[in-house]
Amino acid sequence: MTSSPPWLAWARELQSLGQTGLAYSQSDYDTERYSRIIGIAAEIVSRHSQLPVETLRENFLAQPGYATPKVDVRAAVVRGGRILLVQERSDGRWCMPGGWAEVGQVPTDAVERETWEESGFRVAPRKVVGIFDANRSGRPLECYHAYKIVFLCEIIEGAPRPSSETMGVDFFSFDELPPLSWERTNERHLREVRAHLENPGRPAAFD
Repeated sequence: MTSSPPWLAWARELQSLGQTGLAYSQSDYDTERYSRIIGIAAEIVSRHSQLPVETLRENFLAQPGYATPKVDVRAAVVRGGRILLVQERSDGRWCMPGGWAEVGQVPTDAVERETWEESGFRVAPRKVVGIFDANRSGRPLECYHAYKIVFLCEIIEGAPRPSSETMGVDFFSFDELPPLSWERTNERHLREVRAHLENPGRPAAFD
């Protein structure tokens, strides 16, 4: 398992320090200093990506309060031994339906909402497959630190339906998977899902 490239790890840490510093700053000097730290983080990411430094800086500054990991939820939905995947419009690759949890929602509500919006299926979460450090997936590209919660879910109703975020919805054999949207769903997540199907008493995986 590959960790973040050093430049991205440094940028994340600087952004976190700057965001937390701004939350507790008590003078104009503190505000200016921590804003500059966030600016340095934006410059690092911009240098190693195609993203404009000012866009990054505005985005980093828009994160309020104490810096903490974001939460990504994913639904592992299996029917007839085949797993439900959606094709992302952003990269044309496939993943388990899911996305960022919203403030005020419990995790199960978040995964139910995301699955309905992205796939057309209403599901009921039955157990937690695992809680993973999303930035240690092997191809970490996100600027923010995140945790990923994968739920094993059961279909209640619905039919395949793409959305504004997805261009395809289908079920696949675990042995014949399409190209994966790696940051959203990777082989480790799917191996763990498969292990839980084979052993219902298996405890949740965690990093």
